[in-house]
Amino acid sequence: MQLGMIGLGRMGGNMTTRLLQGGHQLVVFDPNPEAVKAAAAFGAKPATSAEDLVRQLQAPRAVWVMVPSGDPTEKTVQTLAGLVAKGDTIIDGGNSNYKDTVRRGAELAAVGLNFVDVGTSGGIWGLKEGYSLMIGGEKAAVEHLRPLFETLAPAKDRGWGHVGPGGAGHFTKMVHNGIEYGMMQAFAEGFAIMKKKEAFHLDLHQLARIWQHGSVVRSWLLDLTADALGHDQDLKDIAPYVSDSGEGRWTVAEAIELDVAAPIITHSLITRLRSRDSESYTDRLLAAMRNQFGGHAIKKA
Repeated sequence: MQLGMIGLGRMGGNMTTRLLQGGHQLVVFDPNPEAVKAAAAFGAKPATSAEDLVRQLQAPRAVWVMVPSGDPTEKTVQTLAGLVAKGDTIIDGGNSNYKDTVRRGAELAAVGLNFVDVGTSGGIWGLKEGYSLMIGGEKAAVEHLRPLFETLAPAKDRGWGHVGPGGAGHFTKMVHNGIEYGMMQAFAEGFAIMKKKEAFHLDLHQLARIWQHGSVVRSWLLDLTADALGHDQDLKDIAPYVSDSGEGRWTVAEAIELDVAAPIITHSLITRLRSRDSESYTDRLLAAMRNQFGGHAIKKA
């Protein structure tokens, strides 16, 4: 199957390679010429611009957008909308806010274009293991793209599916990432408790390896944790600063909007935010209040 791919970052580049290995014909573009060159070395046809990419595709065209969410995705989709023709399909495989996706889908449908949103999970391991794909959009458009999804997924009949109308793919990926926040937080807290129990001299890597087999908490996330602990249990070279890419925030906001209690996901998000505040005014003020009402000692900075 022929496909255009815009965005050859870490995930986009790996997805391109997997599709090429699956026998698909790809035309690729990225603002970084070196990324285009690397994809061309694997057999992709290089394009010098979005216009050049569209010119090289045969109708009905399908163009997969794999760029950062927000303004980059908005501009790329709008540019493509002005270049492709009625009946063509634009695919957003990034982590867009599902509300933006619903709006974009309606705008494109009004001019006869298909819009498919693909919530994509798999990270740097997707090239080898396959990607988990949550797909939203019109059934006919999704079915037409089936060969691509079957190639990208871990197997033709596993790890992917059409989950609902436009926006459903990005919505379910958003919740997926919110759940991921909570799972990561639970593992991190549990291992921190065990590390603090110095009297037992616990080998955290050994424990992670034990839990990988037979335990109810065994998971790929635990496998990755075991790998990290195998390199350095003290994590001395890693700063206690945890970023977030937005999906956790959106999940919490959606939970509030829907009146759904989500304390675990919310707490894990707040913990990430707090990890970035090395000069916490909140904690300074808490210490000051304890000193005021109880005369408790204050640790000087």
